[in-house]
Amino acid sequence: QLQLVESGGGLVRSGDSLRLSCAASGQSFSSYAMGWFRQAPGKEREFVAAIDWSGGDTYYVDSVKGRFTISRDNAKNTVYLQMNSLKPEDTAVYYCAARQGVMNIRDGLYNYWGQGTQVTVSS
Repeated sequence: QLQLVESGGGLVRSGDSLRLSCAASGQSFSSYAMGWFRQAPGKEREFVAAIDWSGGDTYYVDSVKGRFTISRDNAKNTVYLQMNSLKPEDTAVYYCAARQGVMNIRDGLYNYWGQGTQVTVSS
């Protein structure tokens, strides 16, 4: 079992930065691939970024490449999403998720989810 708690969301202006954190509790955090997903009002949940168990491999959706960075600190059982140059279209509830095995962009393949943190970007 793994419990995930996101934090760091808020209301910012276009061009600002935020860093989201996802703290994990439970067993063997370092054995899980982690992902960040987001869901905007009236839209389906979408993949944002993923990182493998070691932090050595990452993957991003095209719309955030060059602006967002996913990282993890296995000693702190935490995964981060650094978001720079935020745009109004980044407004969504952001969720972190965990799965054993390789990272993946499909949300249905993740076993554990946090409760989400709201990010709102004003123009």
